This record gives sequence, structure tokens and C-alpha cells, in this order.
Amino acid sequence: MIELAPKRPDWLKVRAPGGKNYSELQMLMRDLALHTVCEEARCPNIGECWGHRTATFMILGDTCTRACGFCAVKTGRPGALDWGEPERVARAVQTMGLKHVVVTSVNRDDQPDGGSLIFAATIRKIRTYVPGCTVEVLTPDFEGLRSSLENVLRARPDVFNHNVETVERLTKAVRRRARYRRSLEVLRMAKEIVPGLCTKSGIMVGLGEMRAEITQTMQDLRACDVDILTIGQYLRPTPQHLDIVRYYHPDEFAELKAEGLALGFKHVESGPLVRSSYHAHEHAAIASGQ
Repeated sequence: MIELAPKRPDWLKVRAPGGKNYSELQMLMRDLALHTVCEEARCPNIGECWGHRTATFMILGDTCTRACGFCAVKTGRPGALDWGEPERVARAVQTMGLKHVVVTSVNRDDQPDGGSLIFAATIRKIRTYVPGCTVEVLTPDFEGLRSSLENVLRARPDVFNHNVETVERLTKAVRRRARYRRSLEVLRMAKEIVPGLCTKSGIMVGLGEMRAEITQTMQDLRACDVDILTIGQYLRPTPQHLDIVRYYHPDEFAELKAEGLALGFKHVESGPLVRSSYHAHEHAAIASGQ
């Protein structure tokens, strides 16, 4: 007997993206040969975010050196680094008139520094083109190399984000070539390198984790002094990706938010469609103490 996947509930249905802002932003990305994680990862919030002229730029190309079980970004052997990319991102930020921007990337394990110098250059170019713009970075683990992390943090992002993605027990299946404890160490090191830095991490639910394991993950993140937590429902991008074990009800996300706040997070973004960059402009305000 074939076991059918659970039916997607009504609260996860979203409108197809469209509208003037969406079309303009899509054209701008193509004109500047840029990538967004919004498109590459098939984010369900792309219509809402692009409609408000906000986007998460994905640097270091569109090909990842890892093949995580949850992610729709293509995997393979990436091309050479594009040192013109930071300026093109900055030009896009300027054209869009953004006051806050999120920069993420594919994994570049083929590079000795993991692409960290491109991250740093992108932050600096954005600040040159758009003085006063706040910047959040969502980085890979850089294979735990402190020197790579320092490259990024020397450029002084306003928010540093690195996702643990799932509970420790499921990490091997969900995040191939990643390590749960290494990700925690990256978050711990970030605060050590820049005391007072606003740090952030996120997890997906619905992959088969136990409720107690979510609590343990939140406790582990707080032990690393992480400030902001995002919790969202895992959505299977293609039939080749990991199965959805179950859908969490919005009330359960509300309970997780309350638990996270009780543990000491400054802010918890928790909901079925929440992703790492969802409402990121509000997280920048938290980082500045507003």
C-alpha cells in the first residue's frame, strides 16, 4: 500500500505572484544578472515580498556545492567567482530604494574562504551606494573556519544569520555535509568576534522532529546567545526532496513563539509561511534597539 503525502492545509495556500512591482523587480534581477533566494528556493512569500519591493539577494552564483534534502537550489560544480557581483547587487539595492537588504548565498566549499570575501565586498558596496542602508547576511557555515567568518564580520553587517535548519537528530538527512554543533559554534563565534552583534537562526518543522527536540534546539541557540529565531513549516519543493511528515497548525506556531520568547529570544517569527528573511526589516530595527 502506497502512503500518500498529507494534504496541504488551507492556511498554506498563497496567491500566485504578480503585479507591477513583482514584474519590475524580476526584470531588474535579469538585467543585472543577479539571483534571489526568493526564486531559487521557491519561497512561498515571493509575491508578498516582491510586491513590497523587498528581496533576498543570493550571491556566489546559483549552483551550490551541497545537496541538502530540503533545498531547491541546484547542486553541482560552480563556476568562477564573479567579483563584479557585489557592485551589481549594490546597484539593484540603490535602484529599488531599499533601506534594508538581506544577502545570502549558495555554499561554496570549492573556495578556500567559502566565498566570504565576496560577502564582505557586497556589504561594503551596498553601504557605498546606499549610505544608511542596513544589511543582514544569511551565511553558510564556511566549514567552521573562523577566518572566513571574520572576513564577513569585519564588514560589519547589522544582523548575522546562520540557520541550523532542523533538530540535531535530523541534521545528517536534512543538511548533508553540515553539522549541527558546527552551526552552533559559528553562531557562538560571531558573538565572540563582534560583541553585541545581533545574531539570528532559523528552523523548519514538519520533517519528523519531536516536540522536545524543538525545545532543545531553542535552548541550544539561546546558549549561544542568539537574539532572533524564525520557525516555519517545511514545504517539499519537488518529489525528489524530503517528505513532509506533518503540517503544524498555526496554533502550534503560536505556542512555539511563546516558548521561544520565554527562553529569552528578543524576537521570534513563527508561522506556517515564515522563512529566514520574512519581515527581516523588522529584525534590523530590533538589532538597532528601536
